[in-house]
Amino acid sequence: MRIDRRIVFAGLRNAVFGGRLSQGQVDGMEALLTRFSARGWADPRWLAYMLATAHHETGGTMQAVRETFAGTDDEAVSRLERAWRAGKLPTVRTPYWRRDEAGRSYYGRGLVQITHRENYEKMSRVTALDLVQEPDLALRLDVAATILVVGMTEGLFSGARLSDFFAGTKADWTGARKIVNGADRARKIAVTARTFDAAIRAGLMV
Repeated sequence: MRIDRRIVFAGLRNAVFGGRLSQGQVDGMEALLTRFSARGWADPRWLAYMLATAHHETGGTMQAVRETFAGTDDEAVSRLERAWRAGKLPTVRTPYWRRDEAGRSYYGRGLVQITHRENYEKMSRVTALDLVQEPDLALRLDVAATILVVGMTEGLFSGARLSDFFAGTKADWTGARKIVNGADRARKIAVTARTFDAAIRAGLMV
């Protein structure tokens, strides 16, 4: 699938990003476009939903972020611990952000946030990098883009994958949120994804 990225970004500038695209937003989208294209996939709906997921998970920055949007490890760990103790994380059974004996914390990082040591182990195999020893590698844009693209296409986050929701005439924009996080903000992300899809289709090259 060949895309004129200038047309895509021009369409998204107003429709999604309020009239202005920062260099960070462009870089983030470029990273996802590059990895998607390199794997040879041809369904623009897949790409649109990936971009919409990254948009939601990163607060619109399209850059890899720490969970809670903290600036440092210590701040992320502290925020999560306070929220958990206050009962604000009712679905969390194991406080995965607590540091191990080596001082490492496996809170969420990336364009789509991976949590828990076992998921860092899984994504180490995907990226061929030791994310267990160096969790902050998941904040590197190229690494984060690989995790999102492979994870969503191969069902590595929840078992659900893009092909379960977008195949042939099937297009379940709301249900696709199950790929990452159940029904959380599903309708909102679906609206954003459709906007990304329209911009991508405008830039498709024959």
